[in-house]
This record gives sequence, C-alpha cells and structure tokens, in this order.
Amino acid sequence: MYLADENRYNKLPHRRVGDTGLRLPLISLGLWHNFSSADPLYDRKKVILKAFDLGVFSFDCADHYGSPEIGTSESLLGQVLADELKPYRDELVITSKVGYRTIPGPYGHFLSRKTILQSIDRTLERLQTDYVDVYYAHRFDPNTDLWETVQALDDVVRSGKALYIGISNFNTEQAKTAAKMFDDLGTPYTVNQVSYNMLNRRPEKIGLVDEMKQQNRGIVAYGPLAEGLLSDRYLKGVPADFNIHPTSKYIMQAGRDKITTAINGLNELAHQRNQSLAQMALAWLLKDPVVSSVIIGTTSVDHLKDNLQAAKNIKFDQSELDAIDELTKDLG
Repeated sequence: MYLADENRYNKLPHRRVGDTGLRLPLISLGLWHNFSSADPLYDRKKVILKAFDLGVFSFDCADHYGSPEIGTSESLLGQVLADELKPYRDELVITSKVGYRTIPGPYGHFLSRKTILQSIDRTLERLQTDYVDVYYAHRFDPNTDLWETVQALDDVVRSGKALYIGISNFNTEQAKTAAKMFDDLGTPYTVNQVSYNMLNRRPEKIGLVDEMKQQNRGIVAYGPLAEGLLSDRYLKGVPADFNIHPTSKYIMQAGRDKITTAINGLNELAHQRNQSLAQMALAWLLKDPVVSSVIIGTTSVDHLKDNLQAAKNIKFDQSELDAIDELTKDLG
C-alpha cells in the first residue's frame, strides 16, 4: 500500500499562477513520451509516485499522447490515480488537452464544440477521475470560430469536468483574443502552455511573455531542455539525425557547430553556479514569476531527483543573464 511522504510539501516550492487561485509546483512531470501502453507500468508508476513524494503534485497529459495506442498516456496515469493516488486526488493537479488527432473523421481533432465535449468525456474515462484540474486547448484551430471553442471550454468548466481552462501553442494575438472572450464569459482561464527554453526565446520575441504578464495569467513551459540540447548529452557535438520539436526547429538553422559552441559556454556558466546545464536551464525559466511551472519528462528516478535540484537556485545576477544572452543570440 502506497503512503505518500509526509514531508513532500517541504521539498519543492510551489507558485501561484498569475493572480488566480491555482498553484503549481515549480516543476511538473509530463507524460508525453514513454508513458503509454508500450511501457512497463511498474517502472512508470515508480517515477510518478516518487515525483509526488518529492513535491511534484502536477502531472501533464493530453488525449493525443501514447504510443502505439493514442490515449494510453492518460490510461497509464489513470491506473496510478485509481490504485495508489486516489486518497490524494484533491492534492493533485491533473492536466490534459484536446486538439490533436485522436480518432478518425472530422471530429477527431481541432477545437469544434462537438470535438471538445466528446473528448473531455473520453479523457475522464481514461484517467478514471471525475474532473481534470486544467483542460487545455492544445493548439489554435484556424477553421473554427474562436468564440465557439471558448464557449465549449467554458461549458466544460460549468459542467464540473474541469476546474480551470488553459491554452497551448497559441500565438500572442490569439492568446490576447481568447483571454478577452474568456473574461467576458467569466471562465477561469489561467495559463498558457508554451515551448520555451534558453535556446528557444520565441515567446519573448513575439511578445507572448509580456502579454501573459499583462493578463496576470501564468506560463507553463514545455521543452525546457530543448530535447536534451540543454544537458551534457551533446557537449561533443549535435548528431546529424538529431530531431528537435517543431516549435524549436528554427534553432537548428544556426547550424550544429554554433549550437555546440553555445551549449558548451552555457555548461561552463552552469558549473560556475554549481549547477548542471540542465539544472541551470530549468532555473533560468523559473527566474521569472510569470513562469508558473516547467514540465520535465523523464523515466528515471535519478534524473527526476537531479532536475528537481534546479529549484534550489533560481536567482541570476545581471552578468549571468548577459552571458546567457550573448551565448544564445545567434540561435534564432
């Protein structure tokens, strides 16, 4: 029988999401890769439970996650929620998303009212829970009136199937327009989940970070380590077959040699801060209070523990920030 560590909330700080009542641990666990029907349940369960023991009470899913069977990431988490974490459900922040392809036909993706209202029911069934804490629109739908999408998400909350609404992969203008609509409806819209890291500075450059500050909402950063570039894995060079997430693909336009030079410089700076490169990359995101949480993905308890050490030092002096900017300036 699983019993959670009694000191779990003394191990990792949590942060308010904008000016809302939602709070998140500085680091959340994402179940995008390697948490599905093809993966060993016992090993993945061990990581999830250890994360909770260490203060990670936020777990991020999507209805599209899972390989080879779509949706099985939610199903795996649902088993853990039903078997071990059920007594702690009220402490957890469980998030999922709708928008990418899950079933055949026109209602198997994007953000029509029919798609959203059907998808939330399938998500709750797989998760074996009555509600999710945050339900995200996973991507902007260019073919559906945004008002229809916003109304449907508002109805998800009013039906008790989600407590808060988020958006993901919306650009600045889309996020601004959606926020106004949610405000008009009184929807508890709280957060924008975006691809963001020291190499991928696009959210700053397009004004999205400033927009979220102005809205008094939060950012949840995914891809904080740029698919491993911001770790010690590629210090000797980036292989030709390296695949980066589409939202960070412009980084590769600078060329692998420039990336290798940049990450080696960042690695030296991290060591001066008594951090690993991965720890500094997470800390760099968390230095700004608008970043409510960063999502890490790992199947290793050791890597999990190592990443969580980042929260112990999230302060940077100006010389460090200037050095990071100089090292990354040519990467998009």
